[in-house]
Amino acid sequence: MKNVFVAGGTTGMGRAIAMHYLERGARVTVVGSTPARGERFLADAAALAARDRAAFVSADLLSVAENHRVVEEIEARHDALDAVVFTAMLPFIKRHETVDGFEGSFVLYYLSRFILSYRLTGLLERGDTPIITSIGATGLTKGAVNWDDLQFTRNYGVVRATISSGRANDLLGVHYVANHPDGRTKYLQLRPPYTNSGTNHLPQPYRALSRLLATLFAKSPEESVRGTLALMDDQPTDRLILRALDKPVDPNLPTFDPTNAQRLYDLTKHVLTPLTETPLGQVPASAGRRDPTLGTRQA
Repeated sequence: MKNVFVAGGTTGMGRAIAMHYLERGARVTVVGSTPARGERFLADAAALAARDRAAFVSADLLSVAENHRVVEEIEARHDALDAVVFTAMLPFIKRHETVDGFEGSFVLYYLSRFILSYRLTGLLERGDTPIITSIGATGLTKGAVNWDDLQFTRNYGVVRATISSGRANDLLGVHYVANHPDGRTKYLQLRPPYTNSGTNHLPQPYRALSRLLATLFAKSPEESVRGTLALMDDQPTDRLILRALDKPVDPNLPTFDPTNAQRLYDLTKHVLTPLTETPLGQVPASAGRRDPTLGTRQA
């Protein structure tokens, strides 16, 4: 029986992936920030006679502490994992500072995925064919990581911040595979087709425009994840798998530069906690001190 964890699994593509694996007999745990959607997921699981194989964890992935709590919940439910899936993303028209002092899109697009990837590695390595799937903007080369001000404390713009976080997410898979050279876990990073996720957190008039575009041009979540599921179930031999619109992406693109990936890894672990033989644990007291590049609230 497969064991699957989906962050952002109550809506859109995350939900479509979760339901796919439930229908095929897997044990599936999803995380979402809206309890009502979680209850709907569990009700749909019950309709499949799969309620005993489904679990919902209510959590705010914008919080570092909540990400660590999610790991503890997963460790309590699963002895191994075959798949970890990241779909959670939210645009912030105005700069959103989290409780930990980070910029919101940076957390959802990179930092949360960093914590969950590294801390869940032990469970993944016990899985039969373990894979991490990170849905983002793989293959786009516009923009770069905003190294001088990762948290956009100056000159914030939703497009610039989202692009910078997307480029950071590109580097996550690179440094994850590099830092687990003997691991079995594969890292799939991909850009899906334009998808109608069924959610819209934008303010007006952006909300109305987004809904119109989704109605006219977007695919359903079930359509969009077909290629993703095919890759997860019939994995290529490469440990770092890069796809955009179901087509291979060149790993030698500047957006996957190994030097930049290691630089970002070093900055991240410095702020959160040293990554030793012990899995990434609770944030130490030193984590609150401001780092001039990564940036976090002073303790």
